Amino acid sequence: MSFALGFLPIALLLAGFPIYLVLLSSSAVALVFFSNTPLNIIHQTMFGSIDAFALLAVPFFIYAGELMGRGSVAQRLVDAVQAGVGNVRGSLGVTTVGTSAIFGAISGVSAATVATVGRIMVPAMRRAKYPEHFSAGLITAVGAIDIIIPPSVPMIVYGVAAQESVPRLYAAGIFPGLLIGLMLALYVIWYARRAGIPGGAPFEMGRFFGALRRGLWALGAPVIILGGIYGGVFSPTEAAAVACVYAALVTKFIYRELSWRDIIQAASQTAYFTAQILIVVACASVFAWLLTVNQVPAALVGWLQALELSTWQVLLALNILLLLVGCFIDPLSAILILTPLLMPIVQSAGIHPVHFGIVLTVNLAIGLFHPPFGINIFVAQSVLGLPLNVIYRGIVPFLFIYLIALALITYIPVISLAGMRLFF
Repeated sequence: MSFALGFLPIALLLAGFPIYLVLLSSSAVALVFFSNTPLNIIHQTMFGSIDAFALLAVPFFIYAGELMGRGSVAQRLVDAVQAGVGNVRGSLGVTTVGTSAIFGAISGVSAATVATVGRIMVPAMRRAKYPEHFSAGLITAVGAIDIIIPPSVPMIVYGVAAQESVPRLYAAGIFPGLLIGLMLALYVIWYARRAGIPGGAPFEMGRFFGALRRGLWALGAPVIILGGIYGGVFSPTEAAAVACVYAALVTKFIYRELSWRDIIQAASQTAYFTAQILIVVACASVFAWLLTVNQVPAALVGWLQALELSTWQVLLALNILLLLVGCFIDPLSAILILTPLLMPIVQSAGIHPVHFGIVLTVNLAIGLFHPPFGINIFVAQSVLGLPLNVIYRGIVPFLFIYLIALALITYIPVISLAGMRLFF
């Protein structure tokens, strides 16, 4: 059994197999050769894992983001944020941070933000003589904030895996997301002063309100989503459905930018992404079930208790593990594999499961743009057409910013828990 659940998955991953096949084949080998459990447990567990009301939010949020990303919504958001930033040094960089955060509050999908906002902001920064590596590193890194700021697809998956409230997780992600956004913006301003990068047009009330009026319908999406959830009007799943309807109405009938063909293509792309997510959820559930049945989590807890580690040491060990895993495995797969293993350790160390959920999400957000396999890197390369070494060079300072933020979020739990306690 240890071969099937330990060595075999690693060997298959190194061989380049997709993560869902790695999980499913390893589980099947374990059941066939090392267990007397009937094989029908595989399909029962797989279907049971995706039969969760909270997971319905995943395709809805993805579809809302697809619709918003196909029109001029991103450009309207950029104009509104840029008008508000004014002539601050590095205003285009600060605008990139702000726009990415707002767009993330619509879709919650990091790669979509990198592609959509990157197509607009990187050429603008290029025209303003920003260093190529800086603008590439910024858009690659800032996209990762989208899985921390609600609504976040990885938080939905963690909520299902850990049996934790998704609205509580969303509320807990607000202040960590704002903290990282603020740190990124401050670094951009500092870098711009040091590099002699000028600011934009001076702040003008008329220009700001004009841009705000043009982007009002776009800005309404995150207000409706988050306001509805925290106001108790609807659940995250219902909020996602409302976001879809709102996005369709705005892009099709108000802005009049999408054809019915565009809407159908967005639905097709959503189905593709949703299938990728749910197949991993289903296969990971079988693997997690086997780990639990074979008391692997309990053995890990016993081992750690024997080491007599303090809470801060446990958190340090968890962060190191999560950072390493995040460099090689996508966030959703990592959450589904690690949550059943780590939750008993988290509980035995007295760590709040919501706090751990945010720490887990921030670690995996770093993995999205950490060399060599961060998905945001390859999205940025595809959109911007830049060599990887240029993007790698630009990522480094932003990586350190995220690590500092991770340390603060990890060891000052109130940063995560304040949002949850504010609304619940």
